[in-house]
Amino acid sequence: MSGRTSARACPERTCVGCRERAAKKDLLRIVVVGGHCVPDRSGTLPGRGAYVHPAVGCLDLAVRRRALPRAFRTQGPLDTARLRAAVDAITAGKAPQE
Repeated sequence: MSGRTSARACPERTCVGCRERAAKKDLLRIVVVGGHCVPDRSGTLPGRGAYVHPAVGCLDLAVRRRALPRAFRTQGPLDTARLRAAVDAITAGKAPQE
């Protein structure tokens, strides 16, 4: 026996809204494209990413705390309309329109 466990460790990220740590697969990655926050479901868009639970409460908390501009290291407010539509679609149980 080598002392290693058979289960692989999964990557963890912190939600910028509620600040709780969760498995990367349970969070929604967000990137900034042209001043707009857009969801990155595949995790392949270039640039700095931030993670949020796909729940309206966590998104509202992140916007209220101004955590998104701080996470992306940008100045000024960011447009979160597309992100809010995607989170609403996820919570409603249907695939988001991208």
